[in-house]
Amino acid sequence: MRYATAGCLAAALLLGTRSAPTPAAAAAGFGPSNPFYAESTLPFHAPPFDRIRDQDYRPAIEAGMARQRAEVERIANDPSPPTFDNTLVALERSGRLLDRAQRAFAAVSEANTDPKLQELKRVLAPELAAHQDAIYLNTRLFGRVAAVYAARGTLHLDPESLRLVEIVYRNFVHQGARLSAANKRRLEKLNEQISTLANDFSIKLLQATTDGAYRTRDAASLAGLSEAQLAAASQAARARGSTGYVIALQNTTQQPDLQFLTERNVRAEIFRNSWERAEHGDADDTRATIARLAQLRAARAQLLGYPSHAAWKLADQMAKTPARALAFMDQLTPLATGKAASEARRIQALIDAQHGGFRLAPWDWELFAEQARKARYELDESQVKPYFELDSVLQNGVFYAAHELYGITFRERHDLPVYQPDVRVFEIFDADGKPLALFYADYFKRDNKNGGAWMDSFVHPSRLLGDLTVVYNVANLPKPPAGQPALISFDDVTTLFHEFGHALHEMFSDARYPTLSGTTPERDFVEFPSQFNEHWALDPQVLNHYARNYRTGEAMPAMLVERIKKAHNFNEGYDLTELLAAAELDMQWHTLPASAPLQDPDRFEKQALLRTHLDIPAVPPRYRSSYFAHIWSGGYSAGYYAYLWTQMLADDAFEWFDEHGGLTRENGERFRRMILARGDTVDLDRLYADWRGRAPTVKAMIKYRGLDEDRIASSTPPAAAAR
Repeated sequence: MRYATAGCLAAALLLGTRSAPTPAAAAAGFGPSNPFYAESTLPFHAPPFDRIRDQDYRPAIEAGMARQRAEVERIANDPSPPTFDNTLVALERSGRLLDRAQRAFAAVSEANTDPKLQELKRVLAPELAAHQDAIYLNTRLFGRVAAVYAARGTLHLDPESLRLVEIVYRNFVHQGARLSAANKRRLEKLNEQISTLANDFSIKLLQATTDGAYRTRDAASLAGLSEAQLAAASQAARARGSTGYVIALQNTTQQPDLQFLTERNVRAEIFRNSWERAEHGDADDTRATIARLAQLRAARAQLLGYPSHAAWKLADQMAKTPARALAFMDQLTPLATGKAASEARRIQALIDAQHGGFRLAPWDWELFAEQARKARYELDESQVKPYFELDSVLQNGVFYAAHELYGITFRERHDLPVYQPDVRVFEIFDADGKPLALFYADYFKRDNKNGGAWMDSFVHPSRLLGDLTVVYNVANLPKPPAGQPALISFDDVTTLFHEFGHALHEMFSDARYPTLSGTTPERDFVEFPSQFNEHWALDPQVLNHYARNYRTGEAMPAMLVERIKKAHNFNEGYDLTELLAAAELDMQWHTLPASAPLQDPDRFEKQALLRTHLDIPAVPPRYRSSYFAHIWSGGYSAGYYAYLWTQMLADDAFEWFDEHGGLTRENGERFRRMILARGDTVDLDRLYADWRGRAPTVKAMIKYRGLDEDRIASSTPPAAAAR
């Protein structure tokens, strides 16, 4: 349904409430000269970024809200008896102006922001939430939706239309449509406060992450970095108007350059910059913000009839309840921490053999793990990166795998405007030659880009509206100096496959209604196609096609390929443990009841990790509470476990491919038809079981992640170390 938020995966606008703008106020300054006034005339209705200016977004979004409010009022006040067409379908058709303006704004304000856009985001967030409340809390509108829902068994609807009725009714109830008038006002106030704080968090974190960069004028302190890495650090310093070297922070706790830096004090400083980035007691300290956010979310859940925010959020997810999500993670924790413990012992033995004279700390892990990997598998990152040139990985790897599985083809376009010069655009054609989608790729890190990687769309697909997909992927890969190739790590390769898996899910949608199309399913399903797509990065046919030396064009030697495959699950204990720790932190914050007092984030985090047996200093959480953007501003509150849940689905699904011949068009077409094309048109448990032939299990996950290799020699956590 084309409400204020329409299925954004990672760059969704933040919601709150405030009095919605009146049509007259919103119309001021909005007219034919605004690039959003009419539907774009570009191919696929792509945004006309060459015409869009910062000042165009607000009048278009506010006019879009006013126009949709008028459309909704006409539906709510229709004197005709409520029907599927005059209520549900009419709602699906509403909000076209708002949708196209908001989607462009969401993309640019996350990936290419500036102070004007940051301020506009702060202003618009509560207005957009007021708009959402005006729809979901409209008594007359809900009465019509409820009437159609009550009569659904007699309406002879096709299965997708019946699913739409059930989903829309559920969404209204979930958002408070059955509350009393007084409680609706309380809900609106809570939404306003939540929205404001979530947006404040996002702005503070962006600045804190920028300020947390490591700066030095001493090249010797960066011993271990390659000439290319030093050049990139020097370029980053110049971009900030300074001399010397700058190593910018990624959004995760661990930082990529810790794998190379040999000066321990420098590693420790970079790690602490990351760990404490938003905890300096200054204007960008996020701790008070997140503590209040957790409290307000719990209060809102109580008002809506749930014991916790997690219970409210998971009611419509595959897991259904926090207890089921926690039980799933409990299955994995001893396996993950046990394997991490064995990894830590190997690393400590290596440190001792080098007469290091120190106990393993988190800032040591990446460097010595890489050394251990080299020793165990004779695999050196510097040997591998020349075979992972970004454009080859994208076109000869990611695109090639999609072609082999689904028959689609790609053509780069240089005639379409973009919001930043680094962005590339590709037109995608289906196997029959028909246009399928536009794909925008924005891969290089910028100081004005939020951290991490994500997918979203400028145009969301649906057969009802006749819209094909305009989709984009964003990442934060280091940009090489001019004239040098962009050589990336295998982790970065995996990220490209992952995000394009989301893009495939969106562009292959064959759903009729916007509310059910593309990447609209629940969090603990929507990450499944993306994590499944990661598997093709190591498929022999695909790897051989893209892993080519950027200088000579020669394929990666078979011996090196074999080493990469053997090393694929190296450090898996660490990787899974840091992810579990983050997921548990998320769930512990969001299972707090409304009666809980305001929490001290540092103390709460420590106790939460102790309680879940994940207080392992050598293996810190992938995200600390104070910079956990996924859960405070990114739409994944009480949902970060979904990355683990969907690993289970992805590994179980890939096992099916293994059993049925692997990378074939027949297998790809079946997966596209039965999974990727369906969106949220079928109950997701049934959707998966119909394709797989049974419900998913963790067995394939344990196998593919190598968690049964050691059958965990010891369950003792990795050695503790001071932070």
